Amino acid sequence: MDKVTMVWARQVAEAELCDVLPRRWAHSQGVVSCAAEVGRALGEDANLLTAAAALHDVGYAPRLSMTGFHPLDGARFLRDEHGADERLVRLVANHSFALLEAEERGLREVLATEFPLLEEPLLVDALVYCDMTTTPDGSRTAAQDRVGEIVGRYGADSVVGRFIRRASPEIFAAVARVEAVLAAQPR
Repeated sequence: MDKVTMVWARQVAEAELCDVLPRRWAHSQGVVSCAAEVGRALGEDANLLTAAAALHDVGYAPRLSMTGFHPLDGARFLRDEHGADERLVRLVANHSFALLEAEERGLREVLATEFPLLEEPLLVDALVYCDMTTTPDGSRTAAQDRVGEIVGRYGADSVVGRFIRRASPEIFAAVARVEAVLAAQPR
């Protein structure tokens, strides 16, 4: 993926989130910043990671919310309105173990059929890492603190609370795998 697509992704995310959801936009900018750091471990997929980081929460934009499930709404928007790269769309659709939340919402089959999970574990893990180590305000945090913040914000018995508690072992494992890859990188 080229730098032009990376710039385009940031522009689309800003247009959809900046004014209507400024805190979500701040989070997305923080995820992009993290992706720029993590990208060095991904080689030619670094720009794809950064583009996905910019767009991962675009489905929260009120005008795009058709199902109320932001990974699906965002992926459909990118595919249908922008004809975006398939790998990018699938990363957005499946970011941070979205299939588990889709299951909670009765949308697992829809998500899995429309946007199959990429069989690129490091790339998928890298987006989880960037999302789950970034606060809603765009600062860095520990994944455990981020999960706790999400449960606190949505409530333990909400759809999101149930999902994030189910996903937390997978989230922590993905973060650990990325941390191991980053630690092994030459400085």
